[in-house]
Parts: sequence; structure tokens; C-alpha cells
Amino acid sequence: MRAFVITELTGPRGGAVTEFDEPSGAHPWTGGERLLIEVHAAGVSFPDLLQTRGRYQHVEPVPYVAGGEVAGVVLEAPEGSGFAPGDRVASLTIWGAMAERALGLPDYTVRLPDSMDFVAGAALHLNYSTAWFTLHRVGLDKGEDVLVHGASGGVGTATIQLVRALGARPIAVVSTSDKERVAREAGAEDVVRSGDDWLEQVRELTGGHGVQVVVDPVGGDRFTDSLRCLDVGGRLAVVGFAGGSIPTVKVNRLLLRDLSVVGVALDPYVRRFPRIARTLAGELERLTAEGHIRPVVGHVLPLEQGAEALELIERREALGKVVVRMR
Repeated sequence: MRAFVITELTGPRGGAVTEFDEPSGAHPWTGGERLLIEVHAAGVSFPDLLQTRGRYQHVEPVPYVAGGEVAGVVLEAPEGSGFAPGDRVASLTIWGAMAERALGLPDYTVRLPDSMDFVAGAALHLNYSTAWFTLHRVGLDKGEDVLVHGASGGVGTATIQLVRALGARPIAVVSTSDKERVAREAGAEDVVRSGDDWLEQVRELTGGHGVQVVVDPVGGDRFTDSLRCLDVGGRLAVVGFAGGSIPTVKVNRLLLRDLSVVGVALDPYVRRFPRIARTLAGELERLTAEGHIRPVVGHVLPLEQGAEALELIERREALGKVVVRMR
């Protein structure tokens, strides 16, 4: 089968399109349950970029097929999984997505409604799972204000939509006019610019109190100001470090205003509390069917441009989700 294969852990250019063996057996994360998917589109995200340099917590030895999520049609499904050949699905693969066939994770697979095409489906699972789990971990309540960093990216746009669906107000942080446009298209009515005095703007938008929740997939030097913009009792969700640097926190800041910093890592949580995986999948299916989820896809590239798809993320030029079309 044709696939974008990483042969050197030197970054996106360490890969190329070539023939590769079709997946055999089951995905090593599934305990022997084989879910084989005919891939129509593959989603690309920041963890996939880290994998190409051997910097992600789940490093696959080379050669391996890049890409962590797919949308396509089920070819083979394990008994009792609830899926059957012919089902249109979106699934996580962790690696192996940019290929004609891939092994999915049944617990991280959702059915796609007929109204959603495969390109949008490839932008569904990872971003919206991350967004839903983040809001679950911080215990989001209706009516709360949520500051969303990286608001024009895949996780950011997904978070904006789910915050609105759950009855809260998103406030987007972006750096350019193009990124503001994407955030507003995702549903953000309030947008602040990271290059301006965004902390003061957030305080003005919240009557001087600050937000109850900050969702931060960026990290870097804005972390301290994120703590400052929290209301008393506020929660900051650490989702990732797309900005490159890992910030630190002086815990006296948490004590003085009763703040919480919450780490968001779905995989270890599911391993300890496995029922949450099916709860999450059910919620994603429900929210998609009700029209609350509308994946924002900013770039659709052919398989031959797999390296460019990853480099768009590395250059921080991605607007919404980056998708590689397989068929």
C-alpha cells in the first residue's frame, strides 16, 4: 500500500511516500482487537510532528507510517466492538494514519453522520476528544468564561465550539487577523490579540474579575499572565506546549487566589479509568449528530505533500486542522 513513511527521526523531511506493508494483526494498544480501516483522509497534529523527531512520549521505531488519526470505512471489526464492515468512522491510530489502510483503536472510534465528509471526519477525533476531556477535567459549568489560547488551531477551534455547546462563553486569544477570522468562524464572539495587552482586555471583558477557566495548548511565556487573568477559584488546563517552551509556576500564586492548574492527558486517565473512553465517544457522536461539532479544516493536502502537512504545524501556520487526503 502507499504510505508516508518516516525512515529517519530528523523531522518531517525524514519521510517520503513509498510502498509499505499493509497492517497485520491488531494495534498494540488494543489487546488483540483488530479494527482495520480503509483510510479516506488522515488528520495531522502536533504530536505527529514531535514523533518525527523522536520527542513524543509514544515514540515508534523507524520505519513507521506518520499520522495519528483517520476517517474512512471499516474493513474489519472485532466482535463486540459495536462496529461492522462498511461503517463510516473517525478513529485514532497514534501512528499509521497516512496510508491506504490503518489500524484504529475501537475505544477511540466514533461513527460519522452522513452529513460529515471524510475530510471533516479526519479533523474530529483527536481535537474534540482533547477539548471535551479538558472541559471535563476542569469541571466546566454553564455561564463560565473560558479563555482559549491557540484559538485558531485544531484544539482551539474544537474547544471554542464545545464551550459554546456546553453553555459557557469562549474568549479567543490569537496573533493575526487570519487567525482571528478562523476563531470567529469557529464561534468565538470575543477575541483578543496576543501581541496587545490581552490580559487587560480579558479583564475588561469579564468586568474586572477574570475568567473561570483557561485552556492552554501553547505554554511558553504567556503562562504567568494566564494565571493572572483567572478569577478567584479559577482553573488553568495545561494541554500542551506548541509554543516550544515548558513554563513553570510559583505555587504561591495558586495559594493567594485559590487557583488550580490541571494537567490534561487522556491516555493515562483512560488506562486508569477506562469507562471514560466510551463516555467520551458517545458524547462526540451526540454533539456531532446535533450539529455542535463543525471541524475547522484549514489545509487539505495530497499524500505526496505529507512532509509539508507536518511542517505547516512546525511553522505555526496551520489555521484549523491540517488534513491529508488519501482518496
